[in-house]
Amino acid sequence: MKKFFAKFLPFNFQDFWLSSAILAGATVTCAILRHADSEGEFVSLIFVLAVMLISRLTTGYLFGTAASLVAVICVNYVFTYPYFAINFTIAGYPLTFIVMLLVSIMTSAMTTQIKQQEHLRAETEKEKARADLLRSVSHDIRTPLTSIIGATSTLLESGDYLSHDQKVRLLEDTRSEAQWLIRVVENLLSVTRMGDSQTYIDKKNEPAEEIVGEALQKFRKRFKTIPVSVSVPDELLMVPMDAILIEQVLANLMENAVSHGQTTTHIWLTLSSDGTDGIFSVRDNGSGIPPAQIPQLFSGISHSSDNRTVDGKRNMGLGLTVCKAIVQAHGGTITAYNLPQGGAEFIFRLPLSHTQPNSKEVSR
Repeated sequence: MKKFFAKFLPFNFQDFWLSSAILAGATVTCAILRHADSEGEFVSLIFVLAVMLISRLTTGYLFGTAASLVAVICVNYVFTYPYFAINFTIAGYPLTFIVMLLVSIMTSAMTTQIKQQEHLRAETEKEKARADLLRSVSHDIRTPLTSIIGATSTLLESGDYLSHDQKVRLLEDTRSEAQWLIRVVENLLSVTRMGDSQTYIDKKNEPAEEIVGEALQKFRKRFKTIPVSVSVPDELLMVPMDAILIEQVLANLMENAVSHGQTTTHIWLTLSSDGTDGIFSVRDNGSGIPPAQIPQLFSGISHSSDNRTVDGKRNMGLGLTVCKAIVQAHGGTITAYNLPQGGAEFIFRLPLSHTQPNSKEVSR
């Protein structure tokens, strides 16, 4: 019995006040229109509409059914002669009540069904995203592990036959793959942190230029030969954020520009403000994003048109999924598109608390 009431006749104050407001609005509307039409034939139609709105916008059957009862009484008591008196002998009175009750029940039933379908669709999409992410993670972890095992096995089994330069090259490859694995684990930790819709982001006003500098240093440790032009505001730009997470977003986007831009030889990192948002841009002169990938770029896995991963080795899905999750958790947005002159640009925006200046450009 308790489950029945919880599912079909749930009570909450938000629905109560919404229903009250709609009925009050219908009553005031009828009172105003009655001065133009003393016959009041429109009254029943207005209250039928009110009942339908309440049934559609509230949960379960409780408020729609109650609204149909209140509406019939209101039509009888307030807007039908003799005014402010109940008269059960009015022609059509039982029919009005039945129509409103049926409208309420049918609308509530359709609303409940729609909400159930939306919930089921959301769960299905969530499971699909989880499966895509798992495939992406499996590929990103398996590939570097295979390389590490191959390099260390070669050193152990054939080390005596290798030159010093060959050994150094194998060790450098192993270190590079291990660093990649560390970044994958960092991304996984962030995905786990962002996975809960109730996750609370501890945002503090941070100097965005310093965060850009920290991300650039992190990028430099792996890509020492790629020049980066940095554009920052003339004055200090303070942005509410979790500094570590936003630094990770910038580092992911810059590394992605090199790893998947294929021909990238220069990166432009821009920080600006439009007075409402802090705007971060990572632009490159690489080969750009295959158009077919753009719609699913942040979905957790990205494949080329011939069904191979983006660079034949690792796909960009996990890192971009992390970026999107972090930015959205900050209340921001992230987009990506190809540039007319070649290359790609990723832009994400974070809400500001006050107006900030324009930018200047420097090279680092």
